[in-house]
Amino acid sequence: MRFLLLLLLLGLTVVGRAQLLTGVWGGIRTQNAGGCFPSYSTELHIIYMQNNSFIGNVYSYDNERYTKINFSGKYNPLTKRMVIIENAVLQYNVPDSCVPCIKTYDLVLTKNGEGHELLQGEWRGHEMGNNNNCQPGKISLSRLAKSIFPVDVYQNDTLARLQKNMKLQSREKDLVQTLAIDTPNIKIELYDNAEIDDDTISIFLNNTLLLYKKRLTGQPLVLNITAFPNTAYELVMYAENLGRIPPNTALMVITAGRKRYQLHLSSSEQKSATVRFKYERQ
Repeated sequence: MRFLLLLLLLGLTVVGRAQLLTGVWGGIRTQNAGGCFPSYSTELHIIYMQNNSFIGNVYSYDNERYTKINFSGKYNPLTKRMVIIENAVLQYNVPDSCVPCIKTYDLVLTKNGEGHELLQGEWRGHEMGNNNNCQPGKISLSRLAKSIFPVDVYQNDTLARLQKNMKLQSREKDLVQTLAIDTPNIKIELYDNAEIDDDTISIFLNNTLLLYKKRLTGQPLVLNITAFPNTAYELVMYAENLGRIPPNTALMVITAGRKRYQLHLSSSEQKSATVRFKYERQ
């Protein structure tokens, strides 16, 4: 029994550590002789992680030159090894003589003498649009308190397609509350407030659609959000209808660590209830 308990605790620790990889990592990526630049500043955004798999964006930049590339990856919590595979170049501004490189990173999670977490390793890749190899190099990243680039909100492909075709009415934002959160892991539950009258809503977080035309009932609509440190978030409840008893109202319950907040939201055809929050890492 004691052995099983030890395994269970170890498993929980491993899962918790993997989840905490979500966030902003920054540092230097070097490239062997023959590349466009000997070194690049790099920001790695792990925006969503589940079961040790993750997705995100990586920015490489030197002054006004930059690339933004999305990636997927896998983390082994036992060996602390991370493999990241870039998928597609989303944006770039590079010299005419250079071609963005689609890279694969082989990293290991370590700590320095001061206890700060590091992601270190090597990378290799091929040029965008062909199979010509890029000059490989090394990379060293540490966790950052704040990103210098905009932080994307994770959205699945179905919601992304829906949002492209949405035609929303222009409505004023009605700020309900601003919260300071001390944990990156936030659970949001939405219930119909008082009588269930077929209120239907869509939810946006930083202008990214997360719930689409969902009916409010006595059972919660649930969102689990991983917040980046020192990043402002704005959640907007857009009324798709007003139900049988206008306006469209909801009870929002936010659980963040040991803190729990209950907010009453009301949206109409003129205004959308809005809640703002920021994760302030200690």
